[in-house]
Amino acid sequence: MARPRTVDRQRLLDAAAAVIAQEGPGFTLAKVAERAGVSVGSVAGHFGSKHGLLVALSTRATERVTDLLREAAEAASTPREAARAALVALYSGLGDATSAANHLAQLGVDLADPALRELLARHYAVVEDALRDVLRRATEDATHRRGPDPDHAARVLLAVANGAAIDWSIRPRGDLVTRLNRDIDAITRSWWE
Repeated sequence: MARPRTVDRQRLLDAAAAVIAQEGPGFTLAKVAERAGVSVGSVAGHFGSKHGLLVALSTRATERVTDLLREAAEAASTPREAARAALVALYSGLGDATSAANHLAQLGVDLADPALRELLARHYAVVEDALRDVLRRATEDATHRRGPDPDHAARVLLAVANGAAIDWSIRPRGDLVTRLNRDIDAITRSWWE
């Protein structure tokens, strides 16, 4: 008898993220299984249901986001560059406007589900905390700091980046990274020299 193939959970989550980018909230476990090259039963065995898969995706994103923002900001030489690098890293995975719109559509569905909405709230709290820490470290040695404290700055910059990503996914003009860089610079230019 052939030994059953072990299915890597991370591979299934990567496949799910790719399928959501292509299809939005109408994705199916069958499409995820096809993308991962496994049976639907393998996907269901890991996550139980589409809802369970979405919970796992949200949990994984939250677990990874602090390192993502911190690592992106580490190479920056100014507070403005650190903020820009962290926020661009946060949204660079959205891909093209169609993929971003599909992720946004899935976000809308997630917001309607109390359990997923709670996970989203936790995710955005972790993102805000991580961005605040990036800003705190970046501004420790900053001269001529005129901007808000790191708590307020993190909320403002995250709101701008969220809004820019939503607007760009609906009305794409240029690429998202350029848009984020310009919007963040427009705000932070007066905060730090």
